[in-house]
Amino acid sequence: MKLEDVLKTNKFNDEVHKATLNILYTSYWMRDNMSGVMKDIGITSEQFNILRILKGKHPEAMCVKDIGSRMIEKSSNVPRILDRLVAKELVMRTTSKEDKRETIISLTDTGLKTLQAANEGLATINKQTIGINNEEAAVLNQLLEKLRKTD
Repeated sequence: MKLEDVLKTNKFNDEVHKATLNILYTSYWMRDNMSGVMKDIGITSEQFNILRILKGKHPEAMCVKDIGSRMIEKSSNVPRILDRLVAKELVMRTTSKEDKRETIISLTDTGLKTLQAANEGLATINKQTIGINNEEAAVLNQLLEKLRKTD
């Protein structure tokens, strides 16, 4: 659907302004699609992100600070999200042997299975909703990375 149809306007300052609004709208649209999959599995997108981060280091554990630094949404309250994941038995919290002040987090078998189910659900929803091919996605990735070059 065209942005003009969604926002019911064709008045943009310029193409950069329109692109900014398009990125914001698309981000929320994609998040809504993902949230449906996550809700069916019983996790939030932030919890999914933490499970995904932990899977990248699995079978090694990670400290909370390192998990937080890899989050997509930097304002996430990682300790609170971890509390919920521990309660669901998707992750396990232990104390570091090297530094007793440091908390170490690792994936449980249930967490691995939940992440796999989420990834499968996302793959299905992506096939249904994402209307670009790999070559177009590569161009989009380059443009988005160029956009963030000022970071």
